[in-house]
Amino acid sequence: MDREVEISLNVNGSNISKRIPVRRSLVDFLRDDLGLTGSHVGCEHGVCGMCTVRFEGRIARGCLLLAVQADGATIETIEGLTETGEIADLQAAFVARNAAQCGFCTPGMLVTAAELLKERPTISREEIRHFISGNYCRCTGYQAIVDAIEQVARARTNRR
Repeated sequence: MDREVEISLNVNGSNISKRIPVRRSLVDFLRDDLGLTGSHVGCEHGVCGMCTVRFEGRIARGCLLLAVQADGATIETIEGLTETGEIADLQAAFVARNAAQCGFCTPGMLVTAAELLKERPTISREEIRHFISGNYCRCTGYQAIVDAIEQVARARTNRR
């Protein structure tokens, strides 16, 4: 029998308290308990990047974290980043460049790209490729994704 504990955390700006099994992963908690299905479950080994979320302001793999580890933490999901408008330009570029073909990798890719552009607003294509290398995409061959991220990096740099 799985023991349960009460956790309290902030998810996308909302304070949440829930009783959950101690062995539930963060991504399963977000999807199954909170209905935030943007973060996907892929490899369940932290390799594919489908479950990428922001944990205390930094990207993290939701499949490698237990939800109990997020007790007291701030979590941002693709839904939260969309709601705030933070990634609106990235989303538009992904659509314009056809970088979201099947869409399964897209949420993790967008969360990763948002962190990259926050850390390094001026970046080369090679640096983009390196930074997103932990996120798998089986449809695009990455060219369109790199194009979209590069487009947003340039546009943001020109606005400064």
